[in-house]
Amino acid sequence: MKIFHNLDELKTPLENAVLTLGNFDGIHLGHREIFRRVVRRAREIGGQSVVYTFVPHPLKILAPEHAPPLINTYDEKEILIEASCIDVLISAPFTRELANLPAHRFVREILVEKVGVSHLVVGYDYLFGKDRSGDVNLLRRMGEYLGFAVEVLDPIRENGEVYSSTRVRKMIREGEVRAVTKVLGRNYNFSGRVVHGFGRGSKLGFPTANLATDKELLPCPGVYAVKVKRGEEILDGVLNIGRNPTFNAAGLFIEVHLLDFSGDLYGEELRVYFVERLRDEIRFAELEQLKRAINNDIARGREILAVARLIQYQEYLDCGRGQRDCP
Repeated sequence: MKIFHNLDELKTPLENAVLTLGNFDGIHLGHREIFRRVVRRAREIGGQSVVYTFVPHPLKILAPEHAPPLINTYDEKEILIEASCIDVLISAPFTRELANLPAHRFVREILVEKVGVSHLVVGYDYLFGKDRSGDVNLLRRMGEYLGFAVEVLDPIRENGEVYSSTRVRKMIREGEVRAVTKVLGRNYNFSGRVVHGFGRGSKLGFPTANLATDKELLPCPGVYAVKVKRGEEILDGVLNIGRNPTFNAAGLFIEVHLLDFSGDLYGEELRVYFVERLRDEIRFAELEQLKRAINNDIARGREILAVARLIQYQEYLDCGRGQRDCP
């Protein structure tokens, strides 16, 4: 997949560009269906499948106080879009200047003259341009005049519920990591670097890897059964996200205990896949109570993870070419 991080890198318009545009945070199953249609249409006309998205999320510029935490990092999003068999990704900077560009000028100057759109795929409620004045009706009118087709998609649903990034965020915030797999099409996950902690886990007899991550959206505090990818190795684990209330700790900590593992992990990058929520984070009056709870967590985690299948993005998408590991 060719990636353009700035429109100035695009020296000439693309040939027969079949394009969709949006934020695409999360790359959930609804987004995947949009990409599938873009790819199919591009192959039908011998064109190029193109995703046009923005960095940062527009609300981070226009209304930072209302900007949602991102489901994926920008690097993860690029990998997931590539795994969707897209030919070209335009990951364009979002600026106030762009936000003030009238909708009709965005279509003419950027989509048509710069990108070379021949077929545009958008959702029925897509809005764009200054004051969000552009809609599908404007796109259709301009398409007729400027020579590109417009395909408008109805909401993509599953069991009556619309696939949406808002729905994904809500589920993750509420710790519904098992259920969200059916909306994302993969286990929710994050990459973290192992850093030094306070050593409390080792003193209790349950050594943990303390993780630092750039991920903006994490499940609510609690204990989770997880799969952990270390290089090509997949390990089972029990992870705690929270503030360590038993120890009156300050800050948010992410600690994973890897089952049946011993070794030095400091400085390594691990990718953690959430499988199931085990319980809330609890303040214990005595350390022995905490130890018993951890033992119970590990026992239950083993049962769940023994039969759990890790779902990674590339397992069910084949673009006919080698794939990178997908988050």
